[in-house]
Amino acid sequence: MLIQLKVPKLACAACVDAVTQAVKKVDATAKVEADPKTKMVSIETQRSVAEIENAIAAVGYPVA
Repeated sequence: MLIQLKVPKLACAACVDAVTQAVKKVDATAKVEADPKTKMVSIETQRSVAEIENAIAAVGYPVA
């Protein structure tokens, strides 16, 4: 399933890396695309939205 989340603190390439790694810890096969300009993250995953949101929030990037 495709999940699209707004992550207001997403501001740079390092932020994108942190969010991507957080998602990959939950689902190693997930495909993550993030854009610091729009603050949007698109994730193709089989995990639940809550699991993905919690993983991203745990590394300091709460979802709006």
